[in-house]
Amino acid sequence: MIEKEYAYFPGCSLKGTARGYEESLLQVFSTLGIKMKEIDDWNCCGATFYMSVDEMLSFTLSCRNMALADKMGGKMVIPCAACYLATKKTKDYVQKYDTIGGKIRGALNEVGLKYSDKVQLKHPVEILHDDYGLKELSSKVKKSIEHLKVVPYYGCQLVRPYTDVDDPMHPSIMDKVLSALGAKVVNYPLKTRCCGGSLMGTIEDIALRLNYILLKEAVERGGNCIAVLCPLCQFNLDCYQDEINARYNANFSIPVMYFTQVIGMALGLDKEKIGLQRSLVPADSLLR
Repeated sequence: MIEKEYAYFPGCSLKGTARGYEESLLQVFSTLGIKMKEIDDWNCCGATFYMSVDEMLSFTLSCRNMALADKMGGKMVIPCAACYLATKKTKDYVQKYDTIGGKIRGALNEVGLKYSDKVQLKHPVEILHDDYGLKELSSKVKKSIEHLKVVPYYGCQLVRPYTDVDDPMHPSIMDKVLSALGAKVVNYPLKTRCCGGSLMGTIEDIALRLNYILLKEAVERGGNCIAVLCPLCQFNLDCYQDEINARYNANFSIPVMYFTQVIGMALGLDKEKIGLQRSLVPADSLLR
């Protein structure tokens, strides 16, 4: 049992297009007795776009969130892979470069905040694997998910360029979590190949091609669902299947779920409580 409470940073996506991620995360952690409290008055992490426009402002935004988390005990859980990377990069740069760190600390001091590089950044999959433990997790299974042939898709940002979470090319942490719950995890060599990310809104042809390759390999490997850790990956793989089918004469109809939704199924949680009804490709055929 984890006694310490985590400072929860949802980020923007989990309050919008990725509501199913937040709903399932909160329900799963509550069921397992893992305590989280949402950071009061959190702000955008700065993300990819902001980082390319004004890097210093992006760093400051992430440092403000970390300063708020530090006041709550210093263990910060970040479910969005893009938020995790932006915050991780900020912490790294502030530690390495005195000029950046000095400016940001000065700005935060002006509003009564103090940044500490001791804040620990955690993704929920790390908490389940490292802190909670696979043995304890497997003991909480209420409903069999042995019929699930889960394709584990990590995407780019959680495992690269920083390698704290897992191996950057061949991660297995999510595989182990889902296997511990009874799911059959598919061997998927493309688990860290890019989905195109924001290219879907800028160079759609390339993004559709990238997602077609990911979906094709998932189906050919025998998967009946895909598990993801990133809101943008879920959005691209789920929302564009009809368009990909039309363009490439395919017939994809494979549910793309957050890994927390798969866990929620194993814990016997209701479909609505873990946000499964929010996906465009329904997962009803997988419910038992």
